[in-house]
Amino acid sequence: MKIYPLSEGSYSVDASKKFIPFNPEIDNYRDRPGSLFIHVNPFLVETANELMVLDTGLGYKDTRDELNIHQHIRNHGFDPEDVSLVLMSHLHYDHSGGLVVERNGKLIPSFPNARHIIQRGEWDFGFTGKSSSYHKEIFEALKGNVTLELVDGNGTLQEGIRYELSGGHCPYHQVFWLESEGLKVFFGGDELPEPEQLIRKFIAKYDYDGRKSMQLREEYGKIAAEQGWTCLFYHAKTLCVGNVVLQDDHFKVEPA
Repeated sequence: MKIYPLSEGSYSVDASKKFIPFNPEIDNYRDRPGSLFIHVNPFLVETANELMVLDTGLGYKDTRDELNIHQHIRNHGFDPEDVSLVLMSHLHYDHSGGLVVERNGKLIPSFPNARHIIQRGEWDFGFTGKSSSYHKEIFEALKGNVTLELVDGNGTLQEGIRYELSGGHCPYHQVFWLESEGLKVFFGGDELPEPEQLIRKFIAKYDYDGRKSMQLREEYGKIAAEQGWTCLFYHAKTLCVGNVVLQDDHFKVEPA
């Protein structure tokens, strides 16, 4: 199993929930009061049988009108059409924007040959229009145009891939456990988005159930440390792929 982070850079997000590119080398965070600063890292995972994308980023394009995530995939020697599985932790825009690409004024699937794995409750909620964190037009573009596998609760997708309804960051958030070729990888989406959230215990206001999310981070961290799961951190600033170490009841994360 090979892991390729597909970094899309850093952004500020204010009350409007717009993601504005932020370059810490030239931009000053004081110029964006009230903003949350995040980093976006989808992942490409290659196994003997699958080429997987784990969450799809913002769907932003480069100067050549190409999706950033498409170009990153090509930079690693693959074609976006080779992607066979798209595993979605949830459908908030910063995770689902790259599911589609605009061509000639129309949204089309970014990974047309892939099976898309989404929790059924999350998919249904995305169509309600009850939250600006979800962009309904993305899901409408997918419907009927890709293979959708809507799953419920916990289960095994296939040998080496398990999904688990976690429900902390949003009610139908899910996490994934991948095993292949002797390696074990955990993708926690926004339940375990960055190493710092393991190291510092806190309740995040942006989580649907902040206390549950905090407890899940502790649980996942202990499992990773004790059983040797490599963790993929979607919102990490620098360390996107790490191994968790538990010492004296405190977590550390080291490069994998």
